[in-house]
Amino acid sequence: MDTPRIVLDTNCLIQILGAKTKYHFLFSEFLKGNYILCISTEILLEYEEILCQKASTEAADLFLKVIARSRNVIQKDPFFRLEIIKADEDDNKFVDCAFACQADFIVTNDKHFDEVTNSPFPHIQVLSLDEFSALILP
Repeated sequence: MDTPRIVLDTNCLIQILGAKTKYHFLFSEFLKGNYILCISTEILLEYEEILCQKASTEAADLFLKVIARSRNVIQKDPFFRLEIIKADEDDNKFVDCAFACQADFIVTNDKHFDEVTNSPFPHIQVLSLDEFSALILP
């Protein structure tokens, strides 16, 4: 498989950035270029907001600088709204970004994304953080 393109749900981002979590190795794998992170402005704003709440403004700023300088980031702002997720419509920004960036996976532990799995279009595979970890493990 080529380098996978993923859209990362914010809750999973928090787990990857936490230095003491079992998923922190995934941030190292990102820094090594072993997957491509697909983002939109809307996703970046949510990342920043949540990182400021859960960690600090400094942590959010540092992460955003890493993203801005990374070669393995694709940023596209979708010009459409697929509106697949009805249970939590705010999650649709991740689906729209995945479709716009032709991402291989949305990585999330959020059950609202089951609606994407059950949707005939677009075909975007949803992986849990554990499933993605197994895929990336060297």
